[in-house]
Amino acid sequence: MHNIEHVFFDLDHTLWDFDKNSALTFQKVFNTYKVEINLSDFLSIYEPINLNYWKLYREERVDKFSLRYGRLKDTFDGLCYQIDDELIHVLSEEYIKYLTSFNHLFEGTLSILDYLQRKYQLHIITNGFEEAQNKKMTNANIIHFFKTVTNSEMVGVKKPNPIIFNFALERAKAKPANSIMIGDNYEADILGALNVGLDVILFDYHKTTTSNGIKKVDTLIELKQYL
Repeated sequence: MHNIEHVFFDLDHTLWDFDKNSALTFQKVFNTYKVEINLSDFLSIYEPINLNYWKLYREERVDKFSLRYGRLKDTFDGLCYQIDDELIHVLSEEYIKYLTSFNHLFEGTLSILDYLQRKYQLHIITNGFEEAQNKKMTNANIIHFFKTVTNSEMVGVKKPNPIIFNFALERAKAKPANSIMIGDNYEADILGALNVGLDVILFDYHKTTTSNGIKKVDTLIELKQYL
């Protein structure tokens, strides 16, 4: 892969350990507001609901407000837990407020970024909310690794829309032929990047995705096999 000059990363679920940080945030918020619910039971219902809401958000079928409220409302309903709408709105805001105070990264994140930064220009393309993503990277002490950070709110569309990839390439002064995308989401990161001519590596930390011939790693340090 001697032609690669630019490496684009997704953030959540790729470098920033969203599931772990999210669980810690919910525990804090539930304790603060005396929501008496088993965290494991909550997360088992919430996580697939959240993923589905993000898919709807990528497809422009729900807005940010509906995502933040709906994923909690549907989870509490699924658990038959009685809670009023006003508290759900409060919890949704408090969750976003405290999410960036937890900054666990996937194992090997700092070492692989340090390794790659010596050889390539590094960039972020994220569908996450602008106000949260910069805080995550700053608080986790990784923002200095990246030449550019492109988020969907800045562009007005979300991955896998080719517009966001082309926007990021232009900001980075990069060409598809000398760029590669690394991310966990097969639809948004992998298919989206392939569609505009980028090479790709799937970060399959759940070890659940069929590669379909796509380069794939289970841990970040395995990226050294390719880059």
